Amino acid sequence: MDQIIKSISNDGYVSVSVISSQGLCECARVFHDTSPVVTAALGRTLSAASIIGSQLKKPGASLTVRIDGGGPVGSILVVSDNDGNVRGYVSNPHADAPKREDGKLNVGAVVGHDGMISVVKDFGEKEPYTGATRLVSGEIAEDFAAYFAASEQIPSACAFGVLIDRDRSVLAAGGYIVQLLPGASDELIDMVERNVKSTGSVSDVLCLGGAEALLDSVMSGFSPKVLERQRVEYRCTCNAQRFLSAVLSLEKSELDDMRSANVPIEVCCQFCDAVYNFSPEDLVIVNDD
Repeated sequence: MDQIIKSISNDGYVSVSVISSQGLCECARVFHDTSPVVTAALGRTLSAASIIGSQLKKPGASLTVRIDGGGPVGSILVVSDNDGNVRGYVSNPHADAPKREDGKLNVGAVVGHDGMISVVKDFGEKEPYTGATRLVSGEIAEDFAAYFAASEQIPSACAFGVLIDRDRSVLAAGGYIVQLLPGASDELIDMVERNVKSTGSVSDVLCLGGAEALLDSVMSGFSPKVLERQRVEYRCTCNAQRFLSAVLSLEKSELDDMRSANVPIEVCCQFCDAVYNFSPEDLVIVNDD
C-alpha cells in the first residue's frame, strides 16, 4: 500500500514526511514504458511531489513540478493534488545513461544539471505561488533540498529512491523530507545529520521494512509523534469531455480543416496514454450548440 506518514519530533522542532510509493511508480513505468534509469528519475520526482502536494491544506489545491536539466530524458513534469495523488510524464521515456562507477543507475546523467527545477502551488486564488532554483545534481533529492533552502527558506534533508527489479519493474520506491522548524538547536541538527547518514539507501530500508521502518530510522532518538497516515496513488484526471473541450478551443480555421478532412480525431493523454477519438460530427454538434 502506497502511503505518506507525517510526523513531528516530541519537542516540535523537526518534522518528517516519509512515503512508500512502489505502486504509483510502477503504474507510471507501465503507462510510459520507461527505461530503468528514467523509471528512477520519474519515480523520485513523483515521490517528492506527492509529499509536497499532500501538504497543501486547501481542497482543490494542486502542485506542479517541472525539471529541465538538459539531459537526454528532456523535461520531467509531475502534478499532485492536495491529497498526494500524482501523475506525471517525461519527454523521452526511453532515454538511457551508463551506470555509475558503483553500479547504480545514473539518474543525474539522464536528467542533467544544467537547468532548473520549478514548483508551482495553485490554491485556486489569484496567481499561483511559483518557486524555481537551479539544479544542483539532477539526482532529484539534492535538487529539492536546494529548492526548499532557496525558495522557501526551510532547511531540509531529502532522500528518494527507486529500486528496479530484474524484469525492470519497481521493487521498492519512496523517500523522505526532513525539515527543521524555527528554534531547532545545533544539537538537533547534528542528530538529523547522523540519522540521515545512518539510514543510507531509502530503497533498501523500504524494501525490508516499508514506510514505518524508514520513519523509525530517520527519526531515531526524536520520539516522533505520528500526525497523519495518508494513502496515495497514481491518479490521472483525464476524461473525454475535457479533451473535447481542449480541441474545441483551437482556432476556428483549424477546426474547419478537421471537419473538412472528415476523419476521426485521435487525442492521447500524456499522463496515462489513454486515447480518445472524436468524429467530425462530435465537433459540429458541440460547436453549433
